[in-house]
Amino acid sequence: MLPVSADVKTSPVQKANFCSRLFVWWLNPLFKIGHKRKLEPDDMYSVFPEDRSQRLGEELQGHWDQEVKRAQKDSHEPSLMKAIVKCYWKSYLIWGMFTFLEEGTKVVQPIFLGKMVSYIENYNPTDSAALHEAYAYAAGLSTSVLVWAVLHHLCFYNMQRVGMRLRVAVCHMIYRKALRLSSSAMGKTTTGQIVNLLSNDVNRFDQVTMFLHYLWVGPLQAVAVTALLWMEIGMPCLAGMAVLIILLLLQSCFGKLFSSLRSKTAALTDDRISTMSEVISGIKTIKMNAWEKSFIDVISRLRRKEISKILKSSYLRGMNLASFFAVSKIMIFVTFITNDLLDNLITASQVFVVVTLFEALRFSSTLYFPMAVEKVSEAIVSIRRIENFLLLDEIPQLNPQLPSDGETIVDVNDFTASWDKKSGTPTLQDLFFTARPGELLAVVGPVGAGKSSLLRAVLGELPPSQGQVSVHGRIAYVSQQPWVFSGTVRSNILFGKKKKK
Repeated sequence: MLPVSADVKTSPVQKANFCSRLFVWWLNPLFKIGHKRKLEPDDMYSVFPEDRSQRLGEELQGHWDQEVKRAQKDSHEPSLMKAIVKCYWKSYLIWGMFTFLEEGTKVVQPIFLGKMVSYIENYNPTDSAALHEAYAYAAGLSTSVLVWAVLHHLCFYNMQRVGMRLRVAVCHMIYRKALRLSSSAMGKTTTGQIVNLLSNDVNRFDQVTMFLHYLWVGPLQAVAVTALLWMEIGMPCLAGMAVLIILLLLQSCFGKLFSSLRSKTAALTDDRISTMSEVISGIKTIKMNAWEKSFIDVISRLRRKEISKILKSSYLRGMNLASFFAVSKIMIFVTFITNDLLDNLITASQVFVVVTLFEALRFSSTLYFPMAVEKVSEAIVSIRRIENFLLLDEIPQLNPQLPSDGETIVDVNDFTASWDKKSGTPTLQDLFFTARPGELLAVVGPVGAGKSSLLRAVLGELPPSQGQVSVHGRIAYVSQQPWVFSGTVRSNILFGKKKKK
């Protein structure tokens, strides 16, 4: 963990003007560097102050703490979903409105195109007014395409940024919680589960924020397109829209399947990572007893089960993509067949309008909407798993740090405590001792006598059933098993702080 360098490049977006932000010109200097040579870590800009982990994590943690207090007051389970909505609904709703406007421009384009084709169909070289109208329609079509292009990239960038901020905030909360878990809570979770939460579950937030708005934008756009098609060709448009409705019903079923498969896959992944952690920690024993093949079979069996669930999800995802390429063509085909069976005449301008209106639905209703159903189903499962982890018991703040009096460091008075209160036999009972500055105090006893539990009691990790532990000043704890993270000796000592010379 290296300290943040003082010469880190600040992002130019902080000083960028409106046009630079709108067209992302502030990235041009970075593109020029990348054109000349391969980009290096030092070329990257620093994270925005509002996107830093501490700030995002504390903000969401505050909403979560309020939700927990409100749930305790009203006697119901706290909801992480409510805390997330309260934290991010304003900014995300704004970009939802821009997404609605973006999809609205796609619906307007076929109207302008149809008017231009109609002008060519009824071309009259002496009609100057019609020519001016055609120019206006062409300008409107060009403007709507330009507005769509700008809004599309701007909306996706900012919605991805909201997802990134949510992911970072939740990672901060999970890491903070992992450092505060009580001993009883540690028995309800595993290292594999925590790793899975930080590596797989939080990644769902990056994906769900990109497509979530299409759950309501897609149906609204379909209603608008249906109304325009009715105005153009009448009854035959309902046959094509019936195909879309059938697809949406299938997507709702797929959503339930995605949710079920995600839950099963996450549980299997937890088991596999937990087993791998146990194998790595006990690899010496496995090697000495030649148990490699047995453990390989165990891990392979777990991996095969996990892959089977992933494959089923992939098949459903493939069906979603297949619908994206095929459904719009099927809708057009069914509409024109129905129109022909009803003996209705159709003009070239109507053909262009119908085809382009159905193509306008191609992304929002046949790609983004199914993706939204899939990602929301998976995100709900991930939120539920993270919520269960955040509700685990924490170490209570039992021993507040008292000011040093120069005579006593630790004072244990009539202390009795137990890890399992249901057992009836206390782990520590009727302890009295005092540790003073300059003294060397050794605790000796056989395995299981309670030596480690005594240290946990001094640290405040073992709640007392009677008595108290008083700590005066600061104390240091050296674990029986040393822990060193990847980095230099200096970075392990400073732990991200600046060195005081």
